[in-house]
Amino acid sequence: MSINGREPRHPWMARLCLGLAAALLAGCSPKKNVGTDGAKGGEAAPPVIRLTYSIFFPPTHVQAIAGTQWAKEIERRSGGRVKIDVFPGGTLTKADQCYQGVVDGISDIGMSCLAYTRGRFPLLEGLDLPLGYPDGATATRIANELAAKHQPQEIQDTHLLYLHAHGPGILASKKPVRTLEDLKGMKVRATGLSAKIVERLGAAAVGMPQPETYEALQKGVVEATLCPIETLKGWKQAEVINYVTDATAIGYTTAMFVTMNRDRWNALPADLQALFTEVSAEWVAQHGAAWNTADREGEALVAELKRETIRLAPEEQARWQAAVAPVLQAYVEQAAAKALPAQAFLDDAQQRVAAARATAATPAP
Repeated sequence: MSINGREPRHPWMARLCLGLAAALLAGCSPKKNVGTDGAKGGEAAPPVIRLTYSIFFPPTHVQAIAGTQWAKEIERRSGGRVKIDVFPGGTLTKADQCYQGVVDGISDIGMSCLAYTRGRFPLLEGLDLPLGYPDGATATRIANELAAKHQPQEIQDTHLLYLHAHGPGILASKKPVRTLEDLKGMKVRATGLSAKIVERLGAAAVGMPQPETYEALQKGVVEATLCPIETLKGWKQAEVINYVTDATAIGYTTAMFVTMNRDRWNALPADLQALFTEVSAEWVAQHGAAWNTADREGEALVAELKRETIRLAPEEQARWQAAVAPVLQAYVEQAAAKALPAQAFLDDAQQRVAAARATAATPAP
């Protein structure tokens, strides 16, 4: 090869020039068979859909862990097309602001308690009634069955993925509660319908979400809390109480939503909507089982810390049941006044709880 009619002094320089020219030409040529993500066929991979998920539970709580696992499962089964950034401990939206935060798009997905926005969910409040739920798995299953059957208008401003609900509530207190008389005037932390339960028992209900309860008990702002026993471990409240009264005779629950911003849901491709629905259905059982496990761990911690557990005598259980009975009737009347099918909803719930209790009481063959 000659350059300007001259032979180069060094043949290797000619070879280098040819190589550089070939490389430049190759770099300018359109690439075939490789997409922007390395996919074949020249087709770019769809952009990753990034979503935010606000969870009010602290990151170490079993239900925050279950929610995070749900998010990871969505990511795994979508082949990485969906990435969900989880914000536990109310770091994105506080517990009582979580639902509205989903509506407003502050978070794309949210998990918190329906009861934290009292009055906003007048039909679904019936889930929290003192119906005698035997355990968290049963409460979780029934909550989803009733929501699917009745399709409450009150949650249509988001896309409900699923519900879950804790095991039967107990009373954890700083001083012993053995009778209704012991409760008279006591300041008890409660939320939503559980506040009405507390009032019917003769105590003074103080509304607050779980994240605030430890300090309230510690400082004496409240003297007791109506809660599932798992709370004593999951929120460390066993450290600041001395007694646990078994109030499962009036076994209420607190239903919790996992819901998604409606616009973000509608923007998902159909196959991803189907994936979210499929995984969410599976996680109903996951959360229910987690609630049952957490209750057992809460009971173990109470025993380990040597907190006294008080079992109500049968006649005292009957007194507590009679005391809270008006809460059920008040729910029906108030919801019916809003043209909601409250009686049908309550009947459904009671029948399902009774069937579950009967099954649990039947010895295995």
